[in-house]
Amino acid sequence: MDNPAFEIHEDGAQNILSVGKMSTISRMEKKKQWSLVNIFLTCLLACFATAAMGILIVSLVYLNSQPHLNVQIEPAWPLQTTVVPKVQKAVDPKFQFLNHLLQSKVFEFPGGAIQWARYRNNIKDYLSDEEEAFGTSLNNQKSEMTLGTLRIKSQGIRAPHWHFNANEHGYLVQGTAWIGVVDDGGEVATTYNVTAGQVIFFPKNTLHWIKNVGNEDCFFLLFFSTHDELQTLDVDDVFFSTPEDIASRSLKPEGGISFIRKFHKQTEDQGVNLPQNLAELVMNASYIQSPDNLVCRYFFDLKGSREYQFPGGVIQKAHYWKNGNDLSNNEKIFSEFLNKHENALSLSTLRIYNNGLRQPHFHFNANEMGYVLSGCGKVGIINTQSTIEFNIHVGDVIFFPIGTQHYIKNTCDEDLLFILAFSTADKISPCSYSVFFLKPRSSTSGMRPSIKAKEVTTVCLSDQSRLN
Repeated sequence: MDNPAFEIHEDGAQNILSVGKMSTISRMEKKKQWSLVNIFLTCLLACFATAAMGILIVSLVYLNSQPHLNVQIEPAWPLQTTVVPKVQKAVDPKFQFLNHLLQSKVFEFPGGAIQWARYRNNIKDYLSDEEEAFGTSLNNQKSEMTLGTLRIKSQGIRAPHWHFNANEHGYLVQGTAWIGVVDDGGEVATTYNVTAGQVIFFPKNTLHWIKNVGNEDCFFLLFFSTHDELQTLDVDDVFFSTPEDIASRSLKPEGGISFIRKFHKQTEDQGVNLPQNLAELVMNASYIQSPDNLVCRYFFDLKGSREYQFPGGVIQKAHYWKNGNDLSNNEKIFSEFLNKHENALSLSTLRIYNNGLRQPHFHFNANEMGYVLSGCGKVGIINTQSTIEFNIHVGDVIFFPIGTQHYIKNTCDEDLLFILAFSTADKISPCSYSVFFLKPRSSTSGMRPSIKAKEVTTVCLSDQSRLN
């Protein structure tokens, strides 16, 4: 039956069904599209995560397989850091005044040995912090003193040399030695013999040598008037550093340069040596003593000099006397010659009897350095805060800066014996502790009387006259 209306309705229903179906399909396709995007993003994220994990694992394996390096990475922003100060080893204050010289480095030579209590420019040359503290103290206090011990084997010789920044004062502790000095512009050679207890003196820039002519070792204590590194030149070092033609023209030997070339530098330092022709030197030795007027410029018989008593012991001195009326002619020559040289030292022996005391005192005009020759004792350094005390034994070196109040007491049954050096060629000016206990002048005011400056000076000078 033809019914257009019905046909139209039917078409409309079909259209409606078609539209609904299209909408459903569209929604399904959109969901499908979003599902694919999600899957793609998820896969991409998983790839990134996997790659990152792989890179991290590979990096960790690589770093663990490499040696550890101390690499510091600078942060992108400043960080607050705490600076930790370097911790230095604490050194006992006594080592400003004490040096155990026997524990220092021994410089060995074929003919003997040398040890030093000195300042060194390179701190690596010190064997210990204690040795460094002592050397630094010498330098900081401008001590004008360095101490060395020199041991020369029988028939050995300290090769000819000179020091161009210090005078040298020596004390022979043991043995017999022959001394040679070339002075007065190289025109005069003075030779003489010394025995134990005697003093030798070599001015700065003076060529000299020392030969052991006895059967036992010679042992010298040598004091130098510098608180810096001692500067020494040996003749053999200078000779081998001089060009051949210059040496030949200067020395004018027979054979000229050919003769100069016969000499060969030793493979080791020959500062103290045993000459190769030792037998010939010993068999034909003829050491001539120069006249007294030459010898006594460089020589003083300390053991035979006047003794100055104090309650606890005795002192003997080798120094310059302004009033030399009580001196022998030879002592006057030494005194006047010493006074001609700048920065010369004074040497003395100090003997403290059993249970004796060198009472507290200080020196107005000199630093003091000493070496313990025998016995044992106790040293005290007095300052405003406290007293530093320490024991001393044979081979120890002590140092008292100018103005330092100190005392020394004997703690052994035997005598305590020192060789002392002072950084002045003049008389030493000590002031004893007793000055602070002077009997005051009577006072009518009832107030505690004071000590006058003039009185203090008088007592110090009185102490000086008694000990010097």
